[in-house]
Amino acid sequence: MKLTRRYRFSASHRLDTPALSAEQNSKLYGKCNNPYGHGHDYVLDVTVAGSPDESGQIVGRETLDTLVKERVLARFDHRNLNTDIAELTGVVATTENLAVTIEKTLADGWPLRARLDRVRISETERNIFELRVK
Repeated sequence: MKLTRRYRFSASHRLDTPALSAEQNSKLYGKCNNPYGHGHDYVLDVTVAGSPDESGQIVGRETLDTLVKERVLARFDHRNLNTDIAELTGVVATTENLAVTIEKTLADGWPLRARLDRVRISETERNIFELRVK
């Protein structure tokens, strides 16, 4: 059985690859290459999987919420992903890389009985990235 909880956070970033010229970056990333960056209101879905315990739940919702708030929202909300998040320094701060970073942040020392199953981030209505945990 799986449970998905939804969270929201806002952050800014700039997509820019140092190995490319300014013209190539502009062509590749378009408005996302704005030198001043741009922001998104991200929607983060965290899915856990497991069997219900004696309480009839896979995991206590408040326990999962606290974990996500402490490990993810407190670190990423209202931040510049390029400069404020160490794991994204030196890499292109795409939402693909953000999903990997959040998954690793959550999975490191995962304390819950239910296993982390999926991290899904909606950057826009049309750009949704999903990472299934192995």
